[in-house]
Amino acid sequence: MISQKTLFLQHVGQTSACPLALEIVKAEGIYIHDVSGKKYIDLVSGVSVNNVGHCNPKVVKAVKEQAEKYMHLMVYGEYVQEPQVKFAKKIIDNTPDNFDSVYFVNSGSEAIEGAMKLAKRYTGRREMLAFEKAYHGSTHGALSIYGGAELTKAVQPLLPEVGFMKFNDELTLNRITEKTACVIMEVIQAEGGIINADTNFLQSVRKKCDEVGALLVFDEIQTGFGRTGKLFAFEHYGVVPDILCLAKGMGGGMPIGAFVASKEIMDTLTVNPALGHITTFGGHPVSCAAGLAALEVVLDENLIELANIKGDKIRKGLKHNAIDHIRGKGLFLAVELKPEYNIDKFLDTCLEVGLVFDLFLFNRTSFRIAPPLTVTDAEIDIIIDKLLKALNTLT
Repeated sequence: MISQKTLFLQHVGQTSACPLALEIVKAEGIYIHDVSGKKYIDLVSGVSVNNVGHCNPKVVKAVKEQAEKYMHLMVYGEYVQEPQVKFAKKIIDNTPDNFDSVYFVNSGSEAIEGAMKLAKRYTGRREMLAFEKAYHGSTHGALSIYGGAELTKAVQPLLPEVGFMKFNDELTLNRITEKTACVIMEVIQAEGGIINADTNFLQSVRKKCDEVGALLVFDEIQTGFGRTGKLFAFEHYGVVPDILCLAKGMGGGMPIGAFVASKEIMDTLTVNPALGHITTFGGHPVSCAAGLAALEVVLDENLIELANIKGDKIRKGLKHNAIDHIRGKGLFLAVELKPEYNIDKFLDTCLEVGLVFDLFLFNRTSFRIAPPLTVTDAEIDIIIDKLLKALNTLT
């Protein structure tokens, strides 16, 4: 009989020549289990998707209950669907006052696409600015604001009138002018290696956008829903965007995304012409039910504040000669190894001892630590012990 792994390599579209190809049969909490029975601690969380843990019981319950009522009914926006309405209201109740409209989509890439279109529609301008070493998705529009060259060179041409600035460099902000529709950015650059924005820099971006009438768009796709020790990372800085892009941790493991704005801005999608953005499966009722349950878990179980406490515990426990420093906020951490240590060898060792990691697109000397926010103190002790043992193999 042909193995599942062989069929996977033959028939499932691949993104690289050497996928990890773990054959997973179960996932629960911070653990994923392969077909051989080996248990791994997930320190990636599906790239910040599983903030409330794999198969969180409250999320699973919400999925089952909604699936028994109804699933897809009609293209997004035509019918009043209780899961969408309740989830939108919950999001608005937990965001700043300038937000009162949520447009549900399927993914982070589509949230970015929607935000880009919305900014152009509202301002009547065409230029969009982003930052070097930023990743916002893999669709053509999202790739147009990708802060590198390697993923875009094979699919040129991309969108015109897109420019790039340097993160945390105020001198670059003179690029923002009256021609700019929007500035799109992360307040913590995820794929750059978890690089925190400087508060003064972020405030300067906000001020410059206000001066020229450009919209400020924050990509909180990786950083949202408690990951950084705030519900959203921009709360660390006291700077509020005009449009907020969400996905990943939003769905508790189910696929969903959204862009959020004021009703004044959002309503420009409805006229001149109508159907400014349309989607068949956006805001799927099962995904919205899961998302509402996940957000309630984050809020009701104090996972936001606990992310800070648990992140500090990891920082204090992870002391080793091979580590140069640790960056990030909450449970969104990057561990920078000293130059003389081989990170690929380290990650291979981690896999052997049952730790699943991921590297960054723009940083090959760091690895991320981003377990589910539900990780316990006892589990953190296990993680630290395994990490130190793996680091010892390098020295």
